[in-house]
Amino acid sequence: MSVRVVFDNHRPLYTNLDIIKGRAILSITKNETISEINVKLEGVCKTRLTNELEAPSTFGGRGRRPGGPDVIDETEVHKILYKAIKVFPTQAVSHASPTSVYTLPPGLHEFPFEFKLPFNNACADARFTYVTVAGLQVKSAGNTDRHVKKTLPPSLAVFNDQALIRYFVKATVQRPAFYKENFRTEATFQFFPIEPPWPPTGARSEVFSRVQHAFAPTTSTASPRTAKSPGLFRKPVASKVDDSTTLPSPPQICIDCRLPNPAIIRCNLPLPLRILVTKLNESPATLFLQILQIELVAKTNVRAHHLTRDNLTTTIIVSKSNIRARLTEVDRFMQIDNGFWRDIPLPNSVAPSFDTCNISRAYDLHIKVGLSYGAGDQVLPELSIQTVIMPVQVYSGIAPPEALVQAMASQVPPRQPPRPHTFPTASGLLPHSPASASSTGLQQPGRQPHQTGQTHPVDPFPDDVPPSYEDAVADGIGPVDGPRGVYQQQQDDVGAWSGAQGAAGGKN
Repeated sequence: MSVRVVFDNHRPLYTNLDIIKGRAILSITKNETISEINVKLEGVCKTRLTNELEAPSTFGGRGRRPGGPDVIDETEVHKILYKAIKVFPTQAVSHASPTSVYTLPPGLHEFPFEFKLPFNNACADARFTYVTVAGLQVKSAGNTDRHVKKTLPPSLAVFNDQALIRYFVKATVQRPAFYKENFRTEATFQFFPIEPPWPPTGARSEVFSRVQHAFAPTTSTASPRTAKSPGLFRKPVASKVDDSTTLPSPPQICIDCRLPNPAIIRCNLPLPLRILVTKLNESPATLFLQILQIELVAKTNVRAHHLTRDNLTTTIIVSKSNIRARLTEVDRFMQIDNGFWRDIPLPNSVAPSFDTCNISRAYDLHIKVGLSYGAGDQVLPELSIQTVIMPVQVYSGIAPPEALVQAMASQVPPRQPPRPHTFPTASGLLPHSPASASSTGLQQPGRQPHQTGQTHPVDPFPDDVPPSYEDAVADGIGPVDGPRGVYQQQQDDVGAWSGAQGAAGGKN
């Protein structure tokens, strides 16, 4: 027996509000007895960090701890997406044959399924996290204070599997016999989130980052201007600066980099960047652009329980040298031609900014500008390279449907009531608490409210989790109908996405 998952509307890139349709195909060569078939839509955010322990060695240095563990391997897993449906037995089969086991004949059996990708993650409703102890994976109750409920993050697999975000559809065939393993399979897919609505274009201003610099004064008395020292076997070489040219006073400049407010750049699109150079003094010198380099630096924070690590990756967008472009000055203001980056989109390996329970990514834009000055068309040898750093947010470039933007703009999100510290009573109301605590909705520290009546245990993790505000608003809105761009994982990370197709597992 084997099982596999096939997508009917397979896309290279899925996003929020997309409908995932497919079939769980079961291939049987003989009569098989099964109890049920479940199909789940899951998203997992997993981190794995290693911390080496050191202790003083017998030689007075640092070394491995004798007689104890040398390495601590911490793994933290969060389920950011979880939806499950039972595709077999159907209601018709259950009514026709009210039994707990069913026998399927040989052949191919197809069971259709359908899921809708939500907006926000469901990690705040996670029941367990996973801790690795001595090579064994142990479940422990999750700490709800550490869960982050935000937009679903993009697919990610970086740093040798230290950080992994994967989405998949899993089908499980459960067999009633305890000595027979359940059959399960996974089919992964790439996910890219919808970007939040943008502010109105007319209300947008600019944000900037700037750096100032003063060129060093050039002295004409340091060496003869007519010729350089010829040396023993060399002929005299004429100076590059003409004697008749008067050296201008060194300029003081300010390099100003600007982006529309808020500072957002979009995947697969060029940078909406402006670079201005301003003279701060009355120098008549002419400025020349020699070097321009624009880098996108990603800072990925990876957390696994008490361990944390920051990883920096750099993506070069523009790198130009030996430009020797004269900057045209208008009232001390000069603007660098945006033709250097106007037609260059962000590489398709750049993921949008995101924040989850154990992985977060933020971006900085590093703009390196190399300038020199001179008189007329003659350039002095001094070259100054200044770096301007701008914190930016990276959006996916997938615009939300216009109907969704209008629906969210016309409705006010409801205020969530404070989370109670006790379970509801039999009457469905919270037990009485002091007036000072009830006025704020919080319980006074160290004091327990007086309870009346009989309490009943309530499952804090219901099977049907209520939808978020965004999901409730977008319930009747269809998928995104517009450009989605391209998202390509790094080549050395492709192996992290290999799923177990048709593998047999345990009884879970």
